[in-house]
Amino acid sequence: MTDRRKIVVVLKGYPRLSETFIAQELLGLERAGFALELVALRRPTDKKRHPIHDEIRAPVHYLPEYLHEEPARVARALIRCLSKPGFWRALPAFLSDLRRDRTRNRVRRFGQAMVLSAEWPDGGEWLHAHFIHTPASVARYASMITGIGWTCSAHAKDIWTSPEWELAGKLASTRWTVTCTQTGYEHLRQLAGGKPHVHLSYHGLDLSRFGPFEGTRPGYDGSDPAHPVTIVSVGRAVEKKGFDILLRALSLLPASLHWRFVHIGGGDLLKNLQALASELGIAGKIVWHGSLSQTEVLQHYRTSDIFALACRITADGDRDGLPNVIVEASSQALVCISTDISGIPELLTDGENGLVVPPENPQALAAALEEAIRDPALRQQLGQAAERKVRGHFDHQTSIHQLSGLFETEWRNVQ
Repeated sequence: MTDRRKIVVVLKGYPRLSETFIAQELLGLERAGFALELVALRRPTDKKRHPIHDEIRAPVHYLPEYLHEEPARVARALIRCLSKPGFWRALPAFLSDLRRDRTRNRVRRFGQAMVLSAEWPDGGEWLHAHFIHTPASVARYASMITGIGWTCSAHAKDIWTSPEWELAGKLASTRWTVTCTQTGYEHLRQLAGGKPHVHLSYHGLDLSRFGPFEGTRPGYDGSDPAHPVTIVSVGRAVEKKGFDILLRALSLLPASLHWRFVHIGGGDLLKNLQALASELGIAGKIVWHGSLSQTEVLQHYRTSDIFALACRITADGDRDGLPNVIVEASSQALVCISTDISGIPELLTDGENGLVVPPENPQALAAALEEAIRDPALRQQLGQAAERKVRGHFDHQTSIHQLSGLFETEWRNVQ
């Protein structure tokens, strides 16, 4: 690009350890020549941060997380917005949404949109939301108030837990929307009513941070108690990750098989999972690390033998798309065992470059784990095949190039 166009990016929270893929994209856009200003709906809660967050130069602007905590700021925003013609276009849209969603959350998003519009960053020429649920609500209302166009990146939970009427309304007002799995893409294309502005864009991986694994993994087969096979999993302790299913599967492994399980991640259900491990009699074989930095996680990929994640679809529709941790682990030639939901089969093919089982099935997962534990040659074969696919098809530079092209096209159209 010849000049640095500024994009105002609305995020649910920033920085967040669980959203490295977003930080990776932000840094990629900066390196492609875009100026960014980040607007977060909430302040960070993680005690650690990834090194990539320190490389992003964009300033961060925090909106009031709860309107009642900053009433004067909200009141000033309302007074400023009343004189904007766009406010009177946004207000009916908000009231229409409120009739269908009578929640404080709905009011909060409109209030945050007013604050964003009243405190609009200098030089901001475009508005982009990460996640099509709450950040996109703020972006949509702010776009109406300011008259500045907006676009959106949709991911997983935000797609599948949002009502279809709301998704359809947002899709009708975005200039374009990208999403990161084929299943999400097909769902949004259908809701867009044939409007050809939904695009599939895999997050990919910054392969400069995940160079090839140059070491040699030991050929342990679970037969020697002095050399257990190490199984690692990375993810927040939340329902959709299926860690309870994974623990039950581990408890079904033969007593003669020697393994250890390493979990990395925080999450509200962590204590429940630790209690379940004790109940199942496997607590002594498990190490709980809590949240770690990306560098620390990479080291665990390289010192483990198997990666496992038992993703599921929850009762409210929440699910992962293509978990970035599976792409990361695969980049290190680490065999991955997971389930056949959402975008996971878009990377892993059972028996070809990983082991894939149905969700909610600890017996099937246990069988896959046992097969991988007992057969180090199979682990190597599948892991190397997964690495080839990641390095051939999941380089994040492809996504950055696609996004850059979409943004540049919009700017040409509005000139």
